[in-house]
Amino acid sequence: MSAEVHAAERRRPPLVAVITLLTALLTVLLIAFAWPAARSEPRDVPLAVAGPGPAVAQVKAGLDQALPGGFDVTAVPDRAAAVQLIQDRDAYGAIVLDSAQPEVLTASAGGPVVAQLLTQLSTRLSPQSPAKVTDIVPLPKDDPRGAGLAAGALPLVLGGIIAAGALTQLVRSGSRRMIGAVAFAITGGLALAAVLQYWLGSFEGSYLGNAGVIAMSIAAISLTLLGLEWLLGTAGLALGGAVMMLLGNPLSGMTSAPEMLPSGWGALGQLLPPGAAGTALRSVSFFDGAGAARPLVVLTCWLVAGLALCALGAMRSQRAVHPRHEAKPLTV
Repeated sequence: MSAEVHAAERRRPPLVAVITLLTALLTVLLIAFAWPAARSEPRDVPLAVAGPGPAVAQVKAGLDQALPGGFDVTAVPDRAAAVQLIQDRDAYGAIVLDSAQPEVLTASAGGPVVAQLLTQLSTRLSPQSPAKVTDIVPLPKDDPRGAGLAAGALPLVLGGIIAAGALTQLVRSGSRRMIGAVAFAITGGLALAAVLQYWLGSFEGSYLGNAGVIAMSIAAISLTLLGLEWLLGTAGLALGGAVMMLLGNPLSGMTSAPEMLPSGWGALGQLLPPGAAGTALRSVSFFDGAGAARPLVVLTCWLVAGLALCALGAMRSQRAVHPRHEAKPLTV
């Protein structure tokens, strides 16, 4: 065996180190995806309660006893006010205290897991006369469990990561990479929205509005990763991809609701593109845009950050190609 082969063998990491690294990566993946689901429970879920003051206080005390810290109760004067809070996305549901028959209002389109939880609670309000359950903003009949939106979280993240990786490998010009990322985000948004809305029936509302939110999410992720790769190389691309995949996807709340995730982590997820996209999609598709302002601002900030990183990368490349000429000393 030649000396070069021996040298290459010595440079390779030991098998034990490779196995240890792979095991650590597998463990991180399990924790990232399983931990939020395993610790899912209501935490300060916004809930409206309509009825007389003493009755509202009694219901609030009962909820605190059954699920401590589970609900953030807002007292409203009547059913109409409760419905308005739900439609404005200021509450996931409501309890209407009627002397004849109490009523539980849900919005499965805003979060099917929370709607199921409120439906279960309806049996505890009045054991003698079960509460009536009304879904104010239901999911589409073709997708009554919201499976399409929940399953769409992963393609949103992978779309941005794959776009950045492919463009980095296949396109040399930085500006063309950026143009490619934006073009792919538009076509990808149109394609995914068409599948989810017209084939699976998971979306309602404006097709272009839904496609626009998806396109913003893909562009925000891909441009950010392109900028990181431009500045830090492969390590930047890997770091950005890991954040989007291991934090953004499991903390998006698209399978349940941000308030169902462990304390603080749901809020963090809403500051990342996948979580912001999920909330914006629910708002645009089912609530006529109510509650979409904040997640759209988050996506816009990520878009601007991605463009800024790309600009910094371009400046760095320009300096590398055209370094400043050092002044030569004068000679006599």
